[in-house]
Amino acid sequence: MSKVLVAYFSASGVTAALAQKLAQEIKADLFAIEPETPYTEADLDWRNPNSRSSLENKDQSCRPPIRSKISDVSQYNLIFVGFPIWWYREPAIIDTFIEAYTFNGQTIVPFATSGGSSIGNSGENIQKLAPSAKVAAGKRLNASASGAELAKWAAEWLQ
Repeated sequence: MSKVLVAYFSASGVTAALAQKLAQEIKADLFAIEPETPYTEADLDWRNPNSRSSLENKDQSCRPPIRSKISDVSQYNLIFVGFPIWWYREPAIIDTFIEAYTFNGQTIVPFATSGGSSIGNSGENIQKLAPSAKVAAGKRLNASASGAELAKWAAEWLQ
């Protein structure tokens, strides 16, 4: 039987709730991608061009440090990676997470939460960072999606 992981970064709790529901529905392990320095409300103010999240977005080489790592990511052949959309792409901390591992032949399925933005080129961006993985285009999911809806969406990769 294949082993599945749901890894996620959540700034406000919305992505965390969705990731937890997904992991429960598909019986996957769950891993929170947490920054070494937590984001404050001021850090997340997208209207402020000098906020931490705005500055990270402007510098595509930015890699915010994460608090902990998965001891053996090779045990998972399918990894769902969840995040909020920031400026039409994945947050820099997701890039930190992806670059921290070698995903040899594993499948990565991005999923995102957003008030209205699409997942954009996040799948393509992640594929460039994990060239030995198979990365799906991913999907923006509704924060209020039911467990059944999440399981139905995930079924494509669970076969």
